[in-house]
Amino acid sequence: MQIGIRLHDVNASLGPEAQTMEARAARAREEGFSCVHLAFSKVIKGVTFDDCALTEGLAFHTRRVFAREGLDVAVLGCYLNLAHPDPEKLREIQSRYYGHLRVAALMGAGVVGTETGAPNPEYKTDANTHGKEALDAFIRNLAPVVERAEACGVTLAIEPVWKHIVYDPDRAAEVLNAIQSPNLRIIFDPVNLLYPGNMDHRERVFAEAMDKLGDRIAVVHLKDFVPAGDDLKSVAAGTGLMDYKSVLRFLKARKPYIQATLENTSNDNAEAARTMLEQLYEAL
Repeated sequence: MQIGIRLHDVNASLGPEAQTMEARAARAREEGFSCVHLAFSKVIKGVTFDDCALTEGLAFHTRRVFAREGLDVAVLGCYLNLAHPDPEKLREIQSRYYGHLRVAALMGAGVVGTETGAPNPEYKTDANTHGKEALDAFIRNLAPVVERAEACGVTLAIEPVWKHIVYDPDRAAEVLNAIQSPNLRIIFDPVNLLYPGNMDHRERVFAEAMDKLGDRIAVVHLKDFVPAGDDLKSVAAGTGLMDYKSVLRFLKARKPYIQATLENTSNDNAEAARTMLEQLYEAL
């Protein structure tokens, strides 16, 4: 297992004006990480990352930055709502995905990663989010993006999240079956499959996901959670209620060298989270 980190969770400790992609990458390597989850808009300030900004030069510069630090870009994030109900806005969103796929191909990113949206402009969970109509719309709008991924020779990976349209392994399997493409894979975030109604049965939830989606899992996100009123709050690995043994056992047995990026960390706990997971992985 190769443990990485979301680059925007890395603080370069040089003051706000120095929180550049380059400085964060250097700090990530100093902290012992081997790969990153990269979101351009969160680490390069002063730029609107529309189609105009997604240039070949950006791709080549980014590739050089991470190669210099010995880091892979495990995930290039493009977390935009592919179920947006406004046709014009949807076309803009799809075009943004096309640009990220092109850049990912040039810079050698592992996957372009995305969540699965909600059927409203606000990208908020509503009464229709888990319905069939929302799923059909997402599949319909995702299909041309996957076609472009195939043309670019890039993998697009969707991340099931309880609050979004693809909220459990069965819904994810429906998407994979509807779009029969080797370029469509899964980001497995165990905590994102949980909500207060199933958190007490989380090992069953994780087992189902690994059983039904295991062959298509490309990348893993690792974080923790704590109850927060009628919701769950995501926190750094090792600071909540998660027991990682079943997930790590699966990764060790079935996913050699898989990239697993930490989420919801800070400079104060990122290295401790990495060390804890590495030691647990080795002990299994």
